[in-house]
Amino acid sequence: MIIVMNNTATEEQIENVVSRIKQKGLEGTVSKGTEKTVIGAVGDERLLDPELLQSLPGVEQALSIVKPYKIVGREWHPNDTVVNVKGHLIGGDHIQIISGPCSVETPEQMKKSADGVKAAGVKLMRGGAFKPRSSPYSFQGAGLDGLDMFREAANNSGLPMVTELLDVRHLDAFLDKKVDVIQIGTRNMQNFELLKEVGKIDVPVILKRGMSATISEWLMAAEYIAIGGNHNIIFCERGIRTFETAYRNVLDVTAIPVLKKETHLPVIVDPSHAGGKAFMVPALSRAAIAAGADGLLVEMHPNPCEAWCDADQAINPDELKVLMGELSAIAKILGRTISD
Repeated sequence: MIIVMNNTATEEQIENVVSRIKQKGLEGTVSKGTEKTVIGAVGDERLLDPELLQSLPGVEQALSIVKPYKIVGREWHPNDTVVNVKGHLIGGDHIQIISGPCSVETPEQMKKSADGVKAAGVKLMRGGAFKPRSSPYSFQGAGLDGLDMFREAANNSGLPMVTELLDVRHLDAFLDKKVDVIQIGTRNMQNFELLKEVGKIDVPVILKRGMSATISEWLMAAEYIAIGGNHNIIFCERGIRTFETAYRNVLDVTAIPVLKKETHLPVIVDPSHAGGKAFMVPALSRAAIAAGADGLLVEMHPNPCEAWCDADQAINPDELKVLMGELSAIAKILGRTISD
């Protein structure tokens, strides 16, 4: 860490900063220039609070040099992490598509959804038993009954189940139903108590980006999970909120290469929530894979017009099958595969 003192800083104020640094077990080196005095903190700078140092008399600015996220950062783990979901690999050279309906509705709907997912060659199935909705009057999901319906469809089809956890009180039920991948949604990205709890279990976690979260905030949220011991984390870009109103969210394609540089963990994209309209899903999906995404989270419903949740953004089984062919071609150009 570098601490820049202002022009009027006294010797006493400089010594006070050095003393604070040493109290944390680091060494403080003082460099005096013609206009500024700079103090370098040598050691584990994560033990220092930049805001606290900046509040000290005579300090102009405190700048961190080492990134605050240690476990999820590529700085400490240069090789790509590949997450294994019941034999299906995500990351490295392996691209994985996850598809299924926005919400679990009925056993018949889940069976048809599973059939459509398998027919398209998709290896993992998504579906929401608990749904966070902007309006309290909207369908909130089938709850624990929905988990049962999903588990039955997953067992019959042999597809691993991916579903969203909203409340830490439901975690035991998720573990009891042997949910294969737990999704943490955008509204819970900074629900730190929830992140800590999923960090204690040995189940892969998809961490969606908050609708207004910075890359740094997103990475630090993942660190909350990783610090508990669960390193099977998958980042999911799902669009951010901006001033634009022509579509639901803005898919931040730039986040994909930035995250790939910053973290060793897999990065996938949710094109359905990004665009909010089914006609946008193929184009956004192709762009995501071309930009280096390790997978997609695509909403597919056997009959989108009858979907109980987010009907406008769901594609149908035939469209999913066509999309898989297009994505396989793009992956091949990049020397990657849509993995089994």
